[in-house]
Amino acid sequence: QVLLVESGGGLVQAGDSLRLSCAGTGGFLNAYSMGWFRQAPGKEREFVAAISHYGGVTGYADSVKGRFTISRDNAKNMVYLQMVSLKPEDTAVYYCAAARKWRSGNLVPNDFNYWGQGTQVTVSS
Repeated sequence: QVLLVESGGGLVQAGDSLRLSCAGTGGFLNAYSMGWFRQAPGKEREFVAAISHYGGVTGYADSVKGRFTISRDNAKNMVYLQMVSLKPEDTAVYYCAAARKWRSGNLVPNDFNYWGQGTQVTVSS
């Protein structure tokens, strides 16, 4: 069973950039497609971005397209989420997730098998 640990969250101002990292232990991340989700207070967990096992295919929620970039480094067992032009509505806890199978489209939490504990991102206006 793979364990996922996110890092890189923090408090930033609107327009700033931030890079989130997700480290995998206990398993090789290239066995999984990977995704990022986020959950704001009082809201459901929502899909942000996903990347296939070897990084050849990516997918994004419409709300982050053009601003967020998901990437992975399987040699380091790491997945990243580069976020630029951050907005206050990006404020949420961001979760890294792993799925045994790649799926495209607007993904939901049930599509993923393993989750990290989350990292808080707060964007002030």
